[in-house]
Amino acid sequence: MHFAAPYFLAGAALALLVAALLVAGGWRTARAVAAFGDAERVRALCTSDPATRRMYKGVLLVLATAVVFVAAARPQYGRGTKLIPATNLDVVIALDFSKSMHAQDVPPSRIFRAKVEIGRLVKQLQGARFAAVAFAGEPMGFPLSADGAAIAQFLRQLSPGDMPVGGTAIGRALGYARDLLRRDPFSRDHKRVIVLVTDGEDLEGDPLAVAREVGSEGTTIHVVQIGGRTPERIPEVGPDGRVVGWRTDRQGRPLVTSLTPEGEAQLAEIARASPEGLVVRAERGTTGIDQIAEALRRQMKSELGERVEMVYADIYFYPLGLAILLLLGELALSEAPRRIFVRRQPPAPGRARKRAGLGREPRSAGGSSGFKAAAPQAAEGVSHG
Repeated sequence: MHFAAPYFLAGAALALLVAALLVAGGWRTARAVAAFGDAERVRALCTSDPATRRMYKGVLLVLATAVVFVAAARPQYGRGTKLIPATNLDVVIALDFSKSMHAQDVPPSRIFRAKVEIGRLVKQLQGARFAAVAFAGEPMGFPLSADGAAIAQFLRQLSPGDMPVGGTAIGRALGYARDLLRRDPFSRDHKRVIVLVTDGEDLEGDPLAVAREVGSEGTTIHVVQIGGRTPERIPEVGPDGRVVGWRTDRQGRPLVTSLTPEGEAQLAEIARASPEGLVVRAERGTTGIDQIAEALRRQMKSELGERVEMVYADIYFYPLGLAILLLLGELALSEAPRRIFVRRQPPAPGRARKRAGLGREPRSAGGSSGFKAAAPQAAEGVSHG
């Protein structure tokens, strides 16, 4: 048995207070009877002795008070275990939305496969918080949220054609991700990770300087490099998402994307600028994001507080129902026994007169009534006159 709020059990001591008040009430009643007169004569005036019934009512009231506080303590019993994921991991996903991400060396395209594997990463890191940065020449973002599905949806609904400025501004994307972490009041106490997914190098700023600043704050940067040195043609994608041709330059030559040795070295330096930073490369038709997800998953298990916890079921309604029954029983039990009144039938009219002596005529000593005996004498007096 487990109690979710055991401090309420101290309230069960109020049952002792209720019992003391009931005892004090009985003692005062006994004193009042003694002050009124002789106890035996006073009891003789009573139709019944309520002492026993009052004792039963008091016991019910005391038990109900104690059981109510047991219910308030929320008794529980264990019914299994569950895995409590770590909640102190903040991940910012910075995804490259440049036009070159339409390349199809990672089928069906780099950007499509990156979105799918980011969605898988969000599902695997249950309990972590996520933010998102979509960038090309300029970044746009989604703040930290415990709703990882919303982050995945934010990235899924965008396409390279939605970016207002073309290019690959990695430094600006890393600075935007750093600002998202800084603005969150809880992130400073959490493990902070930026997952940079890109297929190119930054030719517009100094991403390495930004990465070093981010790493000095204790934030880890993992780099997912999509594409390599092999040139890949860039398809032209229409507003409906379908490929309508191939991108060309002004001279009509096909545009291709490939990562230079300098670009690869730059991405590796960005990862090394932060503690525990990793670089993974796309291979065998995948982007490599799943490797980052597995590394973070192992870290959550070993370092970030993932644990197994007992699951308890509340059973407070059982003592609460018992308390209600005890109170109803206390209300139903009266102090005096129930009296049964019997209505007596009135006597018949003839029987009532007979009982009153009105049904017989008075008789004389000779057996006849005095009225009848006096009448002949009066008649004789009249005849002799």
